[in-house]
Amino acid sequence: MTTSAPHRRAPGGVALALLGLGSLITALDFTIVYVALPDIAREVGFTSQTLQWVISAYAVLYGGFLLLGGRLADIIGRRRMFVAGMLLYGAGSVLGGLATEPAPLIGARVIQGVGGAVLFPATLSLVVTLFAEGPARNRAVTVWSVAGASGLSLGALLGGVLTSAFGWEAVFYVNVPLAVLGAAAAFAVLPADGARQRGRGFDLPGALVGTAGVTGLVFAIAQGPEWGWASPGVLGTAVVSLVLLAGFLAIEARSRNPLMPLRLFANRSLSSAAGIILIFGLTLQSIPYFLTLYFQDVLGYSALQTGLAFLAPTLAMTAGNLVSERLIPRFGTRPTLILSLVVAAAGTAGLAAGVLVGGSYLTVLAGIIGYGLGTGITFNTMWIAATTGVAPEEQGTASGISSTVLQAGTGAGLAVLVAVANAGTGGLTGQALKAATAGGLRDALLVIAAGALAGGLIALRLPGRPRRVPQPAPASAPAPAPAREKSPV
Repeated sequence: MTTSAPHRRAPGGVALALLGLGSLITALDFTIVYVALPDIAREVGFTSQTLQWVISAYAVLYGGFLLLGGRLADIIGRRRMFVAGMLLYGAGSVLGGLATEPAPLIGARVIQGVGGAVLFPATLSLVVTLFAEGPARNRAVTVWSVAGASGLSLGALLGGVLTSAFGWEAVFYVNVPLAVLGAAAAFAVLPADGARQRGRGFDLPGALVGTAGVTGLVFAIAQGPEWGWASPGVLGTAVVSLVLLAGFLAIEARSRNPLMPLRLFANRSLSSAAGIILIFGLTLQSIPYFLTLYFQDVLGYSALQTGLAFLAPTLAMTAGNLVSERLIPRFGTRPTLILSLVVAAAGTAGLAAGVLVGGSYLTVLAGIIGYGLGTGITFNTMWIAATTGVAPEEQGTASGISSTVLQAGTGAGLAVLVAVANAGTGGLTGQALKAATAGGLRDALLVIAAGALAGGLIALRLPGRPRRVPQPAPASAPAPAPAREKSPV
């Protein structure tokens, strides 16, 4: 584990930029392959049933290993895990670009997923331990959030441009120089990890059981729409995973060095933020996927046009990230989150109203801007809330908990929302299919808007600002007694 002393030095902008790069890479790889999927299916040989694993392989391993990655950052060292995550990303990206068959490509996405699970909590815990809680940390988390939130929509933009110009392999190769640069720069700009503290062991049983349980649950959620929610494979995996997670909680309650200390949930800011992050994953996190479907399947955009269409949500999210930094000091975390979720819900509802079979980019632009602003403010503020009041030596663990909740919510939300969107499209073709697709997308977006409002209710549980107790005015010191005049001799 790193010692606290080096982490309290005032870090430079270069270190913060490097941590922003780590956030960008983990977010980028969720969406950069979306636009390239048709080309990947055609050239690598995926079927319609197996293509989803280009997305799911990354999501399952990323979600399953986050708790372990967060704990390793606290115990082994945050800079070491940052470098390890970057190198795993680089290796997975090289293998992905070289793949000519489905199995190697899925294996490459597995490596990228593990890399993300190592890199994300190391990056976030470095941000919150390098900067003191308050305005300095808020500014740092804002920069980190701008990189991460923008990466979600920038991935589709970059994926469209790269696929059109260089082929689908470019969506993998683009990560390689970024990962090499990030790993090399870490030794120059990030504080070195100190020696591990004695007596701080590693909860191996909890790590094995917890990682297996979370990975199995994310797998069941990802496969539910494909195999059927009542299929033996999905039900069996889900039951085994829930049993493993129950065992994991029992192990954590008794472990001397728990992977996920349950006492952390007594922190009302962290536990409430985890609920909001779950809602965010269940709802707003999936909108880039549905926008991709609208642009390509309803409006008929090419890969390049689809990528360029994501410029507006990217800019709106970035603006929201920046606005949040001004709102939090003025109004506090709780009001800012409530406002942002209401704005995001209203924008999403407006987006649903503009998704029409005879629509255009202009019919959804106002909704995109509202959704982007609200989501950008939410994304930044929810991470600030999740790290407030957590001891520096446990920030990696808290980051792992929060990001695991986000990935579990994203997997579950996308599976359910895809089922809602596809409910009336079976057996249709041509214009009828376009009309049904637009209607299904509207339904899914309205469900997302309603869910975002539910997140606002959870935000009410966040602790408010501590009241300032007026200090009594200091009592004035008694006037000194006048000196006696000496008698003349």
